[in-house]
Amino acid sequence: MLTLIVLVIGAYLIGSIPFGVIVGRMRGFDPRAVGSGNIGMTNVARAGGMSAAIITFVGDVSKGALPVIFARVAGFGPAAIAWTALGAFVGSICSIFLRFGGGKGLSAALGIWLAISPLAVLIAAIAFAIVVAIFQIMSLASLTAAIVMPPVVAVLHLPSPYLLLAIAITALIILRHHANIARLIRGEEPVFRPKGSGKSDVVA
Repeated sequence: MLTLIVLVIGAYLIGSIPFGVIVGRMRGFDPRAVGSGNIGMTNVARAGGMSAAIITFVGDVSKGALPVIFARVAGFGPAAIAWTALGAFVGSICSIFLRFGGGKGLSAALGIWLAISPLAVLIAAIAFAIVVAIFQIMSLASLTAAIVMPPVVAVLHLPSPYLLLAIAITALIILRHHANIARLIRGEEPVFRPKGSGKSDVVA
């Protein structure tokens, strides 16, 4: 039990690393002070361009994947791996380094599921790509990918702790997107255009 607690706390601390803020400061901006104020890839792209967004994305995916990979390599079972994954995800949205603020957890969730089930990620990515192609609204695509994950995990017959993990992560992602959902309902959610595309949207 003590080992699992240490593992989850370590995962939380890794998940708490605010790569968007770190990259922003290196590029001369704070993503919390521009656009939507979110520290994730989308807002970083609007403020700092695609190169800054890519670095942020890789960091955020890694902080979700690495704790899970470590737990699997160390021989922990699905339940412990799920707790580890949840710790990393909670860190990404409730970072101790940002006074318990954070991003929306999408990239960290991607890293988690890449480490658990690449096939589930592939199916969710197809749903994401379809929505982006049709609507060009990142938040809608992200929500779609998150919502399809629990049924995908169930259909793939992954261990039950992973299904519970999928439900928990999806619920938290929906909560973190409450403002986006309100704008979607009002028809006010903008399309995604990174810095340098000729136009700039400020909400993510």
